[in-house]
Amino acid sequence: MTRVPPYRPAWFVPGRHLRTLWGKFVRRRPRVPASVERWTTPDDDVLVIHRLKGPPGRPLLVLLHGLEGSPDSHYARGLLARAHARGWSAAALVFRTCGGEMNRTRRFYHSGETTDLDFVIRRLTSETPEAPIVLTGFSLGGNVLLKWLGERGAEVPATIRAAAAVSVPYDLARGSRYINRGFARVYERHFLRSLVRKAIEKRQRFPDIAPRIDLATLRTMWDFDDAVTAPVHGFRDATDYYQRSSSLGWLDRIRVPTLLISAADDPFLPRDVLDEVRAVARSNSALQCEFPEHGGHVGFIAGSLPWRPLYWAEWRVMEFLASRLPPADQTTPV
Repeated sequence: MTRVPPYRPAWFVPGRHLRTLWGKFVRRRPRVPASVERWTTPDDDVLVIHRLKGPPGRPLLVLLHGLEGSPDSHYARGLLARAHARGWSAAALVFRTCGGEMNRTRRFYHSGETTDLDFVIRRLTSETPEAPIVLTGFSLGGNVLLKWLGERGAEVPATIRAAAAVSVPYDLARGSRYINRGFARVYERHFLRSLVRKAIEKRQRFPDIAPRIDLATLRTMWDFDDAVTAPVHGFRDATDYYQRSSSLGWLDRIRVPTLLISAADDPFLPRDVLDEVRAVARSNSALQCEFPEHGGHVGFIAGSLPWRPLYWAEWRVMEFLASRLPPADQTTPV
């Protein structure tokens, strides 16, 4: 198997913001032959799962998307295409209220909510007990994944062989402050418009959601999390939510081989947070950090030809996950 080389930024996509925005606005998303399933949850809600069905016994990739994303996001499509090329199965969880569909219950999704992931993994391990499972999360989904791995510790099901997390906001409080600076406020306003719209829609059914607040006046992610995310999900305030949900506090408990990919110039997170992640990883052999200087947020565009960009993080994730599987499953992508 050809080894993926270290990341070298593509010359034709300069700067951390262009690298962050390229995938959403320029990338051609690969077609993936996925089917859609709807699973009823223990609290009588519905989870939407995008599935790829490979041959019996082949590896199963579980994928978690980022804030206000979906399995149709460019990075998710890219990784699912890589899994399909290897003949793997896949299950991509759509977080509640994402994917264009409002959920039934009062709750939303958030950066520390792991019960849906736990439910999905329990069901998948029951359905396909013979299949090795690998896990990947991007951005918010990476935070959820790492927190779940830390919560489960040594009790993670034996069929889970490896995990990878890309562009994780390891410290939610510092990330929330950082995205409120400079050009990054463009991203904050984008996320906030979508989240506020959903909250207004959900409040029509559940009037006790932030009843005394004009949601349209919220100006920062911190304001939204303080007014909506925290009280709806049982946190005292945004500070309490961030402290209890940040994956940084759970990294030392992870026991599954896990690759962490982030760029030092990620516009969603100050670089000193990555220094703290490295410090934890030095005392936890399950963690492998790859933090190049450049790459943006879920960007990592490489290659020398503008018409043939290489989405390095997706290739590196697949290489890492495959390397932790039995030799028969380490097939070269077609």
